[in-house]
Order: sequence, then C-alpha cells, then structure tokens
Amino acid sequence: MSDACIIRQARLDELPRLTEIEIDAFATLAEALGVVREPHALPQDILRESLDAGLLLVAADDDDWPVGFLAAEEIAGTLYVIELDVCRDWQRRGVGRRLMSAAIEMARACRLRALTLTTERNVPFNAPFYDPRLCVAEGGGRTAVPAEKAGSGN
Repeated sequence: MSDACIIRQARLDELPRLTEIEIDAFATLAEALGVVREPHALPQDILRESLDAGLLLVAADDDDWPVGFLAAEEIAGTLYVIELDVCRDWQRRGVGRRLMSAAIEMARACRLRALTLTTERNVPFNAPFYDPRLCVAEGGGRTAVPAEKAGSGN
C-alpha cells in the first residue's frame, strides 16, 4: 500500500464512507484513552452541512477511495474543525497532518482570522495540535491558531 493520498473536497455519495472512517478511527482513540464504549459518528446532516459549505475534505488513496476526512464549519470569523479522522490502516502516515494543512489553507483562502479545534490533550497523537509555536489561545481543550501563523511551525 502506497502512502500517497490526495486531499480534495468530499462528494455527496461519500458521506456513508466518512461515517465508516470515523467509527474505525474511534478504536484508536478509545484505546489511547482507555475507554470501553460503543463508537458513534457525526450525524449525516452535520457532514452534509460541511459539504454544502465546501468545508468537508477527504484524503483519498490512489484509487480515489477516502481514507480520512476533515469536517469544518465557519464560526464567528474562524474555521472550526468539527471532526478529523483517519482510518486505522492509514494512521501514523501524515494523513491527518495533510488534512489539517489543507484546512489551514482553506481558512487563509476564506480570509478567516483563525482555525480552532477541540482535542483530547492527553492523547499522544494529538500533541502536534498543542504545539506552542502555533497555539495563541487555549482553554477548555480548544486551541486557536491565527490563519496567518498556522503552519509556520512545520
């Protein structure tokens, strides 16, 4: 399996696949947090709203099959990342970083002042989202990154 993937806008017919990715990715998070519960996924209408707004990205493999996604929404002049998931077979290969980089570029293109997200700070694979070179405001698990500064630490 190649590590190559492309980042592109999602398509309507891919929404069920994005739910599959989210449920698959949950296993990694549950293991990292030591929780035992049934996985759940975003409601399809949330994914559809991101899609309609042009804020739903997928990472697709060489066969154009989605292996990860990032759903976002615009809130008060910022791009808020609702969900970022990569299927387990593609984790630890830079796919999440590429999706986040594409979201940063979307925020810049839309002239938004920051990108925000909520993550679990104590999960090792979330550590890059708390990079002090990028973070300017932190509270309640939310990290705000000015769009013009985001990505400068890479």
